This record gives sequence, C-alpha cells and structure tokens, in this order.
Amino acid sequence: MLTGYQVAVIGGDARQLEIIRRLNEWDATVYLAGFDQLKEGFTEAIDLDFDSDQVERLDAIILPVAGTDDQGRVDGIFTNRLLHLTESWLKRTPSHCQIYTGISNDYFTQLTSHINRNLIPLMDRDDVAIFNSIPTVEGTIMMVIQHTDFTIHGSKVVVLGLGRVGTGLARTFAQLGAHVSVGVRSSASAARVYEMGLTPLDMNNLAEEMPECDIILNTVPAPVVQAAVIKQLPSHAVIIDLASKPGGTDFRYAEKRGIKAMLAPGLPGIVAPKTAGRIIADVISRLLKNSNREVDGS
Repeated sequence: MLTGYQVAVIGGDARQLEIIRRLNEWDATVYLAGFDQLKEGFTEAIDLDFDSDQVERLDAIILPVAGTDDQGRVDGIFTNRLLHLTESWLKRTPSHCQIYTGISNDYFTQLTSHINRNLIPLMDRDDVAIFNSIPTVEGTIMMVIQHTDFTIHGSKVVVLGLGRVGTGLARTFAQLGAHVSVGVRSSASAARVYEMGLTPLDMNNLAEEMPECDIILNTVPAPVVQAAVIKQLPSHAVIIDLASKPGGTDFRYAEKRGIKAMLAPGLPGIVAPKTAGRIIADVISRLLKNSNREVDGS
C-alpha cells in the first residue's frame, strides 16, 4: 500500500490510466494534469493546480514514457496543451521527491541534477525494459502481419541490435519459422547470436554483409538502415523501426524506393497499454516504498 504518499501523474497515453488505477488501489493521493479530455473520470484523483501548494507535498512525479521535450514540456493524448515543467516549479517539490520518466534527454537530466532531484528513467532499468519487450515483440508481429502479403514462416528477417527488444524479436521470429539474421557490433554478441542458432551480421559493414531480406526490424537508435542497405532490398520488403525518434532508418530514401518503412516506438502503449502500465506501476511502487521518505519517516 502507498497510504500517505502523494503522487502527481502528468501527461501521457493509455499506459498512464493503468498507473493511475493502481495508485488509487494502493491508497495513494493522486494528482492529475494533462487528462482534461479523458472521457472516463477518476473520482478519487485530484486535479493538479500548478500554482497551489500541492507541489510542496509531492513524493513523486510520474511523466510519460516519452518524457519531456528539450524545453521541459510534457505532451499527452488526453489534452490539447503542453504542460511546462519549469525549474522554478520543480524546485518547489520536497527534496525527497522522485521524478519518474520512461526516457530522458540532456536538458531534463541536467535540470533535475541542477536542482538535486532524483530522476529515474524507467526504460534504463532491466526490470522494466525486459518486461516491456514482451508487448513490443507482440506488437511487432502484429505490424508485420498487417503490412505484408506473405507469412512470417519461411521469410528472411534481419533484426538489428541484440538488446532486450532485439533478443526477444530474434528468438520469437525464429520460433515462428523465419530465417533470422541479427546485426551486432561485438564479437561477444556475435557469439550469442550463433549460440541461439541464428546468423550474426557485422553491423560495422552492414551494407556489404546484408543478406537477402524480406523484413528488417531495427532497434538501434542510430542511422543504421541507410540508403546503401535499403537499395539492396526487394520491392516487397518491409522495415519496422522500433528505435526512439527519429529512428535509425533513412525513411526518405525508403519512400523514394517504394519500400514500406514505419517508425513504431512506444508499441506497448498501443498494443497492450494495460500490461505496460501495470509493469511501470509495480516498479514505481517498489521504488517509492524503498525511498528515503519511508525510511526517514518524513
């Protein structure tokens, strides 16, 4: 239970709705901002007034998975306005206040460090990212089926990156009967791919090593699917880029070639927001319970 904890949920997508529900179940006092167009209401929650003294009582602030922009502004699908988290406003929070975000940027990381607040990028944590890879993989399968006219079984798939999501993609598509190659940069990762029974590709020379391919699944947030790679693809090929914006694909060249290429970050929030929200809420609950607030009794 989180009885006595005061938490602000600011902006976001359908994942935040499950987080709000869980916080209410755990008896936290919940303040909301960025949900003014939400059809279903949360009668237990309180509208966050940025000009009131509510901020001075907050134990935690929960931001969307996408975090803020490079000016500290927060967006959401349930509002038509940007919410600005200024330095002066954040400085009014208690010193123990924890700020949760999915990912962060240099601006917000430096800002929270400057005012000495604990910023927790949840997607950097294995306990979130590994669980989160499950709906990401399922969503990728859905997109592949929707945008191809051939089966995954027997298709030639290239997965770029062997991180949490890349590993799940490579394993699952292989289990579905695809011929999977995995782009990696280190010899250790190449050995892991080989141990999985798949084909390693050297991403340092991807254009030269690129095999015949029907589907490219990119997880690397760097320009890896470049023109030299795309020009080798057959016209029926599909590229699904799961990296954070702007992705790692030359979308302009793909369009010029007539290759279907889609940027699809945040799939868990689209295909399984309830599960994705529960994953985030459970981790936040554990972190709050282990925070200095509870230990110090402040």
